[in-house]
Amino acid sequence: MPSPLLRMQVIGFSIAMALATAATGKEPTLAQAYAVLAGKRFVDLTHAFAPGIPHWKGFSDERVTTVYTQAKDGFTAQEFCHVGQWGTHVDPPAHFHEGLKTVDRIDPKDMLMPLVVLDVHEQVAKNPDYTVTLDDVKAWERRHGRIPEHAFVAMRTDWSKRWPDGAAMANQDQDGVYHYPGWSMEVLKLLYEDRRIAASGHETTDTDPGLATTKDDYSLESYLLGRDKYQIELLANLDQVPEAGAIVMVSFPKPLNGSGFPARVIAILP
Repeated sequence: MPSPLLRMQVIGFSIAMALATAATGKEPTLAQAYAVLAGKRFVDLTHAFAPGIPHWKGFSDERVTTVYTQAKDGFTAQEFCHVGQWGTHVDPPAHFHEGLKTVDRIDPKDMLMPLVVLDVHEQVAKNPDYTVTLDDVKAWERRHGRIPEHAFVAMRTDWSKRWPDGAAMANQDQDGVYHYPGWSMEVLKLLYEDRRIAASGHETTDTDPGLATTKDDYSLESYLLGRDKYQIELLANLDQVPEAGAIVMVSFPKPLNGSGFPARVIAILP
């Protein structure tokens, strides 16, 4: 069942919209919806990117060049050279699967979603190799009800608190094995095939846990993107948002046939 606080928030919003509908005889306008949203708290779930930030082991560092300056030219312009999967970023299906959606083909309706946060940070604090389980999902649904269709599901591990220390993010041992948390196939299949979510995200560099990526095993990411859905990697500030009741805005540029790009992700709290 949904939590009492979430029920109160939903009821309050429903009453406000019902009153607006009763007063006008029409559904609430976008202006009325905006007035509700404008009074809420916005939380940025995005890391600022720059040369030297943590990134996937196979990518080179970013280069930034100032090509025009105000002192000399009257304006400032910079050239940024980095891989698409840089900083907090979007992975479209085409990142792993030729012929599926590229960044420019992601539907704008899939950029505004209910936000679901699976909070496993306490488990990860005890075991950095932790992978989210069906029991974690069931526990969330006991507290808040069934995960809504078209949701964005984020896994909170608090791994982003290690940012911007690349070595701490990788957490590699003396044998070269990476130790960081990840998703599990059983949970991804439940979320995408049964709950029919729109997208998912996490705080680490990879969908798959470090024990798998050490062996170049990216089967979880391949599965997810193979559903023709996208994901966001390297999220931040998930400790500042509730498990349920928020909505999330995901935005990114529109590179033609793009296989990835830095993203800006904003949560709007209830």
